[in-house]
Amino acid sequence: MVSPPGVSILREVPIFTELDDESLDVIMGMTVRRTFTKNTMIVIEEAQADTLYIIESGSVKITRLNEDGREVILALLGPSEFFGEMALLDGQGRSANVMALEDTVLFNLIRRDFLDVLSRFPSISIQLLREMTLRLRKSDEQIKSLSLSDAEHRIGITLHRIAEDMGTFKMGEVVIRKLPYQQDIANMAGTSRETVSRMLKHLEARGLMERDGRRLTIHDYASFSRIFG
Repeated sequence: MVSPPGVSILREVPIFTELDDESLDVIMGMTVRRTFTKNTMIVIEEAQADTLYIIESGSVKITRLNEDGREVILALLGPSEFFGEMALLDGQGRSANVMALEDTVLFNLIRRDFLDVLSRFPSISIQLLREMTLRLRKSDEQIKSLSLSDAEHRIGITLHRIAEDMGTFKMGEVVIRKLPYQQDIANMAGTSRETVSRMLKHLEARGLMERDGRRLTIHDYASFSRIFG
């Protein structure tokens, strides 16, 4: 039996994977589907929050401004990923900005319904804790790696992170169909766009990857991970 389209989408979301179709259908009935065009601000840092967002299609970047007013990219999220849960749980303002990197479709779940879902389906709370712990560990690892590396190595680490988050894996090869723009990669790595451009050419010359427009292919991902993972 084929699940309804909305239910199939929710089933791919990490916090909902253990629920049956009937439960997922209940949650889907609480959501509102919204479309955001490319470069639209979805969430503004410190704004009051009452919504959890689930990505159906498209992608977003989560950012903050550092003390110099420079954008720092904290994460890139794509289909079946979610954001906005922290502010719903602690009742505080948003902790970061979120912008649509392309035309993006989201399912919105308001705070009242989200808390109702947590009480009705306890397994979601456990999955949510696991997901938040995973994100925290990942952030700690990235901070440690980036703080101990030079600019060029930080770019390699950032590309590895993008591959893990956005890449398609097949037989030892990873394809990133829409590589973030070079300025966005620079903002993730804490360096300049010029350094990113130079490093991309260097990695291509070493045979570690291949580019075709914004499509990037890492042919031997195991070797790439040993260097930058």
